[in-house]
Amino acid sequence: MRAITLGAVSTIALSAGMSRPAASQTAPQQLAPVVVQESAAKRKPTAASRRAATARSAASRRANSRNANAPQAVPATAPAREIAWGHVDGYVATRSGTGTKTDTPLIETPQSVSVVTQDQIQAQGLQSIAQAVRYVPGTRSEVLGSDGRFDQVYIRGFLADQYLDSMRLVNFGIFGYPIVEPFNLERVEVLRGPSSILYGQASPGGVVNMVSKRPTEDPYHEMFVSTGSYGRVQSGVDLSGPLDKNKEFLYRLTASGYDVGSQVDTRSYQRVSIAPSLTWRPDNQTTLTIQGVYQRDPKAGFYNQLLPRGVGMITPYNGQYIPTSFFSGQPGFDRTSRDFTSIGYQFEHKFDGGLTVRQNLRYMDNASYSAVTSPDVNLTDPTKLTRGAYTTQEAIRSFSMDNQAEGKFRVGAFEHTVLFGIDYRYATDNAINGSGTATTINALNPVYGPSPIITLTQKRDQKIEQLGFYAQDQITFNNWVALLGIRRDQANSKSTSTSLLTNAITAVDQTDSATSKRGALLYKFDNGISPYVQYTESFQPAVGTGFNGLPFVPTRGQQYEAGIKYQPNAKSIYTMALFDLKQQNVLTTDLLHPLFSVQTGEIRSRGLELEAKTEVTRDLTVLGSYTYLDQKVTSTNNAAQLGQRPTGMPRHSANLWADYTFHSGPLDGFGFSAGVRYLGDTAGNNANTFFVPSVTLVDAGLHYDFGALNKEWKGFTGQVNANNLFDKTYVTLCQDFGCYYGLRREVIATLRYRW
Repeated sequence: MRAITLGAVSTIALSAGMSRPAASQTAPQQLAPVVVQESAAKRKPTAASRRAATARSAASRRANSRNANAPQAVPATAPAREIAWGHVDGYVATRSGTGTKTDTPLIETPQSVSVVTQDQIQAQGLQSIAQAVRYVPGTRSEVLGSDGRFDQVYIRGFLADQYLDSMRLVNFGIFGYPIVEPFNLERVEVLRGPSSILYGQASPGGVVNMVSKRPTEDPYHEMFVSTGSYGRVQSGVDLSGPLDKNKEFLYRLTASGYDVGSQVDTRSYQRVSIAPSLTWRPDNQTTLTIQGVYQRDPKAGFYNQLLPRGVGMITPYNGQYIPTSFFSGQPGFDRTSRDFTSIGYQFEHKFDGGLTVRQNLRYMDNASYSAVTSPDVNLTDPTKLTRGAYTTQEAIRSFSMDNQAEGKFRVGAFEHTVLFGIDYRYATDNAINGSGTATTINALNPVYGPSPIITLTQKRDQKIEQLGFYAQDQITFNNWVALLGIRRDQANSKSTSTSLLTNAITAVDQTDSATSKRGALLYKFDNGISPYVQYTESFQPAVGTGFNGLPFVPTRGQQYEAGIKYQPNAKSIYTMALFDLKQQNVLTTDLLHPLFSVQTGEIRSRGLELEAKTEVTRDLTVLGSYTYLDQKVTSTNNAAQLGQRPTGMPRHSANLWADYTFHSGPLDGFGFSAGVRYLGDTAGNNANTFFVPSVTLVDAGLHYDFGALNKEWKGFTGQVNANNLFDKTYVTLCQDFGCYYGLRREVIATLRYRW
């Protein structure tokens, strides 16, 4: 696997390099979705963009850094404008399409949106979507520690839905979660708060939208190799540019893979990912981009939950702690694998008169297998871990389509950007479950017995179908910006469960409909300050029935938000948001019939979020965030949980990251970075009688541009990143039925070449 991973991507990269020995090193020009962009100079280089994109414009940047005061030539064309779906040099994005589905400046978007750029992902050595949001306010991720099977992100205390290019990555809440390779992405965007107006059935917490890399108008080539902790072997290539002289056809190919162990004995991860795309531009008004992904994860993660209440983890058991390397499963039996395939396109045509039509379509196939051996719940003695064994073979197939018509026009003094959309989603899930028993083991001195014997117990087939109609109007009047929207959804689902032991069949059909609304108002002062207020809603179907046999109604969410955005220049953005969010119809245990649920729950989430992203000088870039989250159960049929905090969500969290790069003198090309992440204490059980202690983690990095040493090495950069630098042992999550250790120190060294 290691040889295949490293050799395959290296061969692709070297072949491309030999065929294009004099390829352009200018920044890759991202194709705008409405008009064809011409080759243009990028904005002035910064500390972050210089390191992450040195080879894209190495010659001009080196000249500027050696003589910053020298007169600069006037470019023949205007600097390329950042677009909502394109590349960003550095850490600071100024536009996004996630909050409105239109190309809108963040300073004019009256909702909390954070953008994590590919440059930031590479600079911080991030390996997953959960890691990518480490420094984003209002989020909680990596809650399962070294268990990376799901890549989940929580926003404002609620599990967020994940989207790829604004289309849902469907899962059915079992094991078949689609996981996206971050190297294939241009940016990761976090939209906080209910977002059903644009995305239909969705979490009240918000949306994580991942934007894929698209073909570029200018040639761009990149290759990297990495090594580090746990025997890491990793490499990747990113190749893009025109296929013909007229640049009517553009291509992009990203390929990557890795083989790496983990802090847990006998457990490792493997992945191979290939993402080709092709853009056809028959004229300046029409764009068709076809995108595909094939990703195979032969080793996609593992389950490793330990005892509840932190026994042997937070508090010692008979003076001993369970090692972080302990595996609670069964070697030789436990495994998780995933095969993910998708194909789709993004079509856009611009008519005269300000009308643009789009159609985005994707078919996805996600097949997974999971074999898990897990400790039973309510255990108190780590030397006697009784365990059960479970298997699930699951196949998810989904089809998504989003049709949009965007119109720009003026009525008197009012400028309108109107968006009408119809989206459709159809998905099926077929799963076969099995169970068995496993031997009891001692977590302090494990001796694993024979592998479990599994009996297939259940076959489950599910189908969901959603049709949504939405309308949105962005109205500008002088410095005022209003955002109004409404949506109507119809969602149908069918679930059939067949017992493989008795042949008994249980079927549930469910139909839900909902109307969601959004209204927001923002005022943009000339000094870059934009205060705003907003109201928005969400709905999310709840699958299943109660004891009475009636299907559950959808959960509903409502949020009031007020905030301030400040953008003094194109290299800095500061935001503050106050929010009050409620979710109703939450499922709780039926006290009269404990095997069933009732919808008596309500959760209220209030808080404050602060974020700063600024390229202070050419040398210094700083990221910072703070979150205050007051989340409570405000309605339940269980008196012990009323007024309590949900598990796993800290009341206080804060992050700070800084990168400094030298641009002259004996240290020219050298840089270093450091980050601090603080996670406050969290409730360790539903009754809030036990809390997981707070933790502070330190990250650090070093990087060097070899072109500063010798012009013949132009395009080569090296970096070393260390996460949890001081190797702190901590518990990241406890729930009523178990706890998880957090990630230990991991060091990754990367050599990158761009040409």
